[in-house]
Amino acid sequence: MTAPLWSPSPARIADANLTRFIARVNANHQLSISDYHSLHTWSVEQREAFWQEVWRFCGVRGTRDWTSVLENRDAMPGAKWFQGARLNFAENLLARDDAVPALIFTNECGARRELSYLQLRNEVARVASGLKDCGVVAGDRVAAFMPNLPEAIIAMLATASIGALWSSCSPDFGVAGVFDRFGQIQPKVLFAVDGYFYGGKTIDSLPTIKEIVDRIPSIERVVMVSYADTARSAFDLKSSVAFGVFGDANAPLTFAELPFDHPLYILYSSGTTGIPKCIVHSAGGTLLQHLKEHVLHVDLNRDDRIFYFTTCGWMMWNWLVSGLAVGATVVLYDGSPLHPDPRVLWQMAEREGVTIFGTSPRFLASSEKENVRPVSEFNLSKLRTLISTGSPLSPESFRYVYRDVKPEVQLTSISGGTDIVSCFAVGCPLLPVYEGEIQCRALGMKVEIYDEDGNPTVGEKGELVCSAPFPSMPLGFWNDADGSKYHNAYFDRFNNVWCHGDYAELTPRGGVIIHGRSDAVLNPGGVRIGTAEIYRQVDQLDDVIESMAVGQEWQNDVRVVLFVKLKPGIKLDETLQKNIRDAIRRNTTPRHVPAKIIQVTDIPRTISGKMVELAVRNVVHGRPVKNIDALANPDALNYFRDLPELKV
Repeated sequence: MTAPLWSPSPARIADANLTRFIARVNANHQLSISDYHSLHTWSVEQREAFWQEVWRFCGVRGTRDWTSVLENRDAMPGAKWFQGARLNFAENLLARDDAVPALIFTNECGARRELSYLQLRNEVARVASGLKDCGVVAGDRVAAFMPNLPEAIIAMLATASIGALWSSCSPDFGVAGVFDRFGQIQPKVLFAVDGYFYGGKTIDSLPTIKEIVDRIPSIERVVMVSYADTARSAFDLKSSVAFGVFGDANAPLTFAELPFDHPLYILYSSGTTGIPKCIVHSAGGTLLQHLKEHVLHVDLNRDDRIFYFTTCGWMMWNWLVSGLAVGATVVLYDGSPLHPDPRVLWQMAEREGVTIFGTSPRFLASSEKENVRPVSEFNLSKLRTLISTGSPLSPESFRYVYRDVKPEVQLTSISGGTDIVSCFAVGCPLLPVYEGEIQCRALGMKVEIYDEDGNPTVGEKGELVCSAPFPSMPLGFWNDADGSKYHNAYFDRFNNVWCHGDYAELTPRGGVIIHGRSDAVLNPGGVRIGTAEIYRQVDQLDDVIESMAVGQEWQNDVRVVLFVKLKPGIKLDETLQKNIRDAIRRNTTPRHVPAKIIQVTDIPRTISGKMVELAVRNVVHGRPVKNIDALANPDALNYFRDLPELKV
């Protein structure tokens, strides 16, 4: 049997929040649960009892006099959680009120700011009073076009304290991308920034903001943050006000107590196949799910410092901010993770004493290729857990972390999505880490892998599903009165079962392997191949920066086409092609070996950093890409058009 890369020490197991939670469950329910997988089984079989225990163990602030924990308990969609309970999301994130840092902000220019919990509460009270003066009430929408600044969190908490809905995107979105999102939800107030920094450049946001305001007539007030150019404090923008003077500095902090399923966030699908879907998430479902993940799975505590590299346009921002509900310090970073050099985030982790460090597989792979060796270059003695998500983490990156980052760290690969603003597969402080595997299925989530006929399977690849309701299921999609779009997105494949769209595998020891997105699965000769299986072999080659595989319809079948972005000065010659094919054949199967390998200058990605295999597949076949505004680098699609290599 494969040996684990890491196992928790007896002391770590004894100190874990999850160990105390198991003891509490055993005492309250006369059980004798002694391991994680038994706890998971109980959590999905006794969902009502489990989620009540999470509420109490994590200290949710709100009224507990619910009439039922779960109505329509097997309906997907249709289940209702904690009917009669009332709470406020912001109140739970602002429970702490002392001088301990709530937020630490740094950026690529070297700027640094701290806000204590007491200062954060005061700022939220001020901004909330400004929103109320603008006529914002529960149910209204407030949007933000912002970098990852403390002001974005302040504005979100102020919005949530009133019961209005929050929606945000990062300032690297173009006008069309912003309009496709905010134009659907019609916000009353827009928080925006004058500009931002990325990769050593300063980007002016004002022209984009002016056009957004002109195109969305519902925006009555623009609250401007001076960030990139503080000299420009007077903005030529209708109904604008500076963030620093918005609201009454002496206003008291109040919280509207609202139903558990009151809407909180509007998040968006990637939008690469059409207008983004507006996914509405509840306050109670988001809070309870995030507390479960932070407290039980991440083992987050009040004295921790948690960091995730994210923008306001990715659900991991929402996830990160919920660390405030535990009373931890949330560390923010704005800018390029590789500027002024690829060590900047590791330096930040050392300087700020980060205990939980979150990033992407792409960043870890880049660190390895840039010969970054944190284990010898930095003092990461406080780092306890390293989290990765956004795409499958390769076995090579697992090895890199334990060889070159920190042998004692818990490497937690996680997988979920914007759709559930949380995770299906997560880490566990009580379990070992195995190469290439996510440690376990999340508590309270009845995650299974279905074969083509809808039967649960273990040790075989199939569709990742969740076959029982969970609190952070979306309330629905915006402007989807009959729920048909929502139903078609997740419940069309298997009746009354959430089909997530991941091609995955449940291992016999209870781990999860994600092989790629189901809609990007290759199908040469009728055999399904996850693209991640190819990337794991190709991207570890020294000359390759990254790769993308798509299936090209060819001679009544599908052939695998591999695109590679190579290091500067490297050309795709016959020797390199042979090395690539040999690596794939040696470590997978002959069917994985691409029929064509083509060098490209860049690989197109969404603004949140995910590769867009479907968009490239459409370009290869001469089909339109419906929404290029969702891409960070739309010009990269031109490298894939009308390639002569794909006509023979």
